[in-house]
Amino acid sequence: MHIEPGLLAAPKLMAANVAAVALLAVHAPAWLKQPRLWLRTVLAALFFTLFMQSFHRPVGPSELHFIGAMPIYLLLGCLPTLFGFGLGLLLQGLWFEPQDLVHLSVNFLSLAVPLLALHHTLGRRLAQGALPVRDVLKLDAAYYAGVTAMVGFWLSIANDATPLADWAMFAASYLSVVALEPVFTVLVVKGVQAVRTQRWARACFDERLTAA
Repeated sequence: MHIEPGLLAAPKLMAANVAAVALLAVHAPAWLKQPRLWLRTVLAALFFTLFMQSFHRPVGPSELHFIGAMPIYLLLGCLPTLFGFGLGLLLQGLWFEPQDLVHLSVNFLSLAVPLLALHHTLGRRLAQGALPVRDVLKLDAAYYAGVTAMVGFWLSIANDATPLADWAMFAASYLSVVALEPVFTVLVVKGVQAVRTQRWARACFDERLTAA
């Protein structure tokens, strides 16, 4: 989902920077008022970085990553995931891929916009403590459709527009993630629910999973 440096003109990068800062600023008050979310944000950033670095390869005009978005979202909640994406991308840029810092806001928006759209639609309908496999499949499919759409948007306004066939090849590559990530998600969530009565689990994970 990374947009390679040099593809977007400076005014478009500035617009992305403003949009990213505004999005975080809107959600910052709710995040700051809940100290329990701060630890979860650090965990989200660490898990996200681990997942992203564990598997990534170029596909067409962008890169295929194992983002691990749904395990992070379901285990840690929306706000920790949102801020964890930003922190994780910053850490990855500083430690592993300095060239990606140019498009930090662009890549953040590619992850954050689908996350918020998902949270305010399908995510709101999740029953507390329950997670049917069909719901995980819906969440993954909807989220990665959003990510690939955001990548398509950035590529469509790039200095040199990317051919539709190249973007379609990139979008199709995420079908493998949609097929595999739900299995991982269900296994991880069931593992957390098995220890949900532990004090550390209640501190680290979202209340929807640790509710008795």
